[in-house]
Amino acid sequence: MVSITLSVPAEIKAMMDHFAEINWSGFVRTAIEDKTKQLSWKEEMLAKLNSEKAFTDWAVDTQRKDGVERIKALKKRGLL
Repeated sequence: MVSITLSVPAEIKAMMDHFAEINWSGFVRTAIEDKTKQLSWKEEMLAKLNSEKAFTDWAVDTQRKDGVERIKALKKRGLL
């Protein structure tokens, strides 16, 4: 396992020392793991969304064209 060093203000360190029962190293390790998992998931979801962009654009365009055609047909029939 790789080690990293953190710097915190003296007043925070004093507060941490007050709660000595907390494994601060484990707490920070878990927080880093959770955040990296969140960011990885977000990156994966954004990649999926971007890969589906062409289909989404086509679907939206088709719906818009269909709506315009329906309005024209209703106007032609005197229903609008």
